[in-house]
Amino acid sequence: MYKTLFTLTLLPVLAWSQPTIATPPVNPRAGLMPISPLRSNAVGGGVRIKDLGFIEGARANQLTGFGVVLGLNNTGDKDTVYSKQAIANLLQQYGLTVPATSVSSKNAAAVMVTASLPAFAKSGSRIDVNVMSMGDSTSLTGGTLIQTPLVGADGRVYAVAQGPVNNNAFSLGTDNAAVTKNHPTAGALIGGALVEKEVQATLVRDGEVKIVLNAADFTLTARMAEAIRAQSQRLGGAGWFAAAQDGNSVRVTVPDQFRAAPIDFIAQLQAITVVPDSKARVVMNERTGTIVATSRVKVLSCAIAHGNIYLAVNKSPEVSQPGPMAEVGATTTVPRDVANVTERGGGLNVFPELPTVQEVSQALNSLGATPRDMMTIFHMLKAAEALQAELIIK
Repeated sequence: MYKTLFTLTLLPVLAWSQPTIATPPVNPRAGLMPISPLRSNAVGGGVRIKDLGFIEGARANQLTGFGVVLGLNNTGDKDTVYSKQAIANLLQQYGLTVPATSVSSKNAAAVMVTASLPAFAKSGSRIDVNVMSMGDSTSLTGGTLIQTPLVGADGRVYAVAQGPVNNNAFSLGTDNAAVTKNHPTAGALIGGALVEKEVQATLVRDGEVKIVLNAADFTLTARMAEAIRAQSQRLGGAGWFAAAQDGNSVRVTVPDQFRAAPIDFIAQLQAITVVPDSKARVVMNERTGTIVATSRVKVLSCAIAHGNIYLAVNKSPEVSQPGPMAEVGATTTVPRDVANVTERGGGLNVFPELPTVQEVSQALNSLGATPRDMMTIFHMLKAAEALQAELIIK
């Protein structure tokens, strides 16, 4: 199905979506909807530095582990060798030596366990963990994860996980007819791991702290350094005590008055607001029909034609039977399908230069195009070099 479509917006974010993956019926109200920028309550407007980046050294660490979930109702691993071996090893820890071949694993499942250890997590604090089936288990619902050490990239144990698996899912029925809700072979343990070892973080190096941006941008690092220097009187800094190191980080010298209390300095630093900059970008998800565009998207003067194509298939089965004198043959039904393709609408639509997202969205929506039509048009605009933005397809 094709139709003319064209869109852009003066507002910083543009979004429209289509609710289902299957091709839905045409929604007359579907289109590119401009969204107004969120207003900050911080003094001076803008976005806080703490929301645009993080302090180098204050980072999370990934943890992984191999464990066993017990207590399943015949939904565990069936023929997985390592599941039976894991259960045999578990029994051996309690003084029971059993050959792995003699172990039944129908009520148990081998799982991988993952977690993220936050910066500054202290011994005794709890963190969330995720569990995922490794074998042929059909469901982890109702199971309990047995004590599982979680190790970091250095091989050291930093946390231990244990507890009931929560996945709010089920899978009922037979191999030929089953009903499944959510994802029963994965789950989570909220607060299911205890931190055993802390990770030491170094925030100040050579009298400086470094702010690392979530997304590299030269304009933003320059603005951030300028905003920090503008607060030099309040922070006690002098000269260029804050400078952009590259497109992804800003170096800030800790003033003498904060040398003994760098955390207080970092807290004040992160509260400073900066007006961020964004690239001209259009992001499209072809599975969901969602499109998001930034405010800097613009389209050069061009003409677009995008018609509607309709396919109609008429099924007219016919009965075929042999003649009265035929010695062989049988009466049978022969399919007679006729396909008719028609194209309606169309026409070449000429648009002047559209310098803002607002004008682009109005132009495309005026054509009555659906989000999926818009995706096709954005592809063609990019190919024709009329779309002055980065096009990202998910």
